[in-house]
Amino acid sequence: MLLPLGSGGTNTNQKKQIYKLNLFLNNNKRKILAAITLLFVLFWIIPSSSHEEINYNTSSSLVSKVFSSIAGVKSTSPKIMIILAVNSGGGVLRWKSEQEWAIERLSISNKRNFCLRHGYGLAIKDMTTDKRYSHEYREGWHKADVLKQTMREFPDTEWFWWLDTETLIMEPHISIEDHILNRLDSIAERTIQHFNPLALPINIANIDYKERPDLLLTQDCTGFNLGSFMIRNTEWSSLLLDMWWDPAAYVQKHMVWEHREQDALESMYANQPWVRSKIAFIPLRSINSLPPGACSDQANDDKYLYSSKENDFVINMDGCSYGRDCWGEMQKYMNIYEIKNNKWYNKLFGI
Repeated sequence: MLLPLGSGGTNTNQKKQIYKLNLFLNNNKRKILAAITLLFVLFWIIPSSSHEEINYNTSSSLVSKVFSSIAGVKSTSPKIMIILAVNSGGGVLRWKSEQEWAIERLSISNKRNFCLRHGYGLAIKDMTTDKRYSHEYREGWHKADVLKQTMREFPDTEWFWWLDTETLIMEPHISIEDHILNRLDSIAERTIQHFNPLALPINIANIDYKERPDLLLTQDCTGFNLGSFMIRNTEWSSLLLDMWWDPAAYVQKHMVWEHREQDALESMYANQPWVRSKIAFIPLRSINSLPPGACSDQANDDKYLYSSKENDFVINMDGCSYGRDCWGEMQKYMNIYEIKNNKWYNKLFGI
């Protein structure tokens, strides 16, 4: 650091100032270095969601593909891809409120950071212009259509993980392979014998449970919960999505099926052995924990409710738009997320 010098050279006072400054710097090197390090850490741990704006493309799909340079992955498609369907332009049926915008930005940032950490893909599907989903509540069936589109875009991706917008991944340091895929044999149920909230037929003819599961589902108090599920990229999955999206069933049943696409899949599971043979059920709290109020008739059942102490992987604010506060719930669990994951020593030491 140099002080300004006069045209006539350095006078005595300037020399004294420079000497004192050099003396101060030499005597306080460690303190200055520590202060710089602290500032770096403080800026580093500030969540990116508080600074960044989400920029959307004009196309129907904004895809962020992140690969680990350490692992040397050079594939054109990630092994696992998260899919989020959002209404980035303001909504299909109506314009979104400020809180709905905030929920969307928060959810996208949460999934993006998780994918960055593990080298997964993130497909953000913009549903704004897809008016066909708004006809007579057809919007609920968009999951099948969006999955079909994304599978065509990324034919080499093995697993697609659908997540609703009102969800948060609470344990970002855990990979989905370690948490689910590598231990399916120990956590998955191939039948509904032990948990059957809809009283579906437990057994039907011609089922082969020895087949490898291609669809991983969870159940809550109302049946199949499709806010978070995983599907493998196979010919069986493609056929299932075609049948699920088939307009014939929609036309016949859309006024009867209260839960729309959920009821459609449950009906296929109940009656089609080829469907049941490739589905496995994993514990709800493994990828789909619920907040109080989501299953109001069983509000205190540990089988459903998110537990921070037990490090549940995902929280799903399922049904929050029906008499609950979606933004309030998202804020509550985001605060828990920050306490659990944004401590500076967690980041420094990888805890």
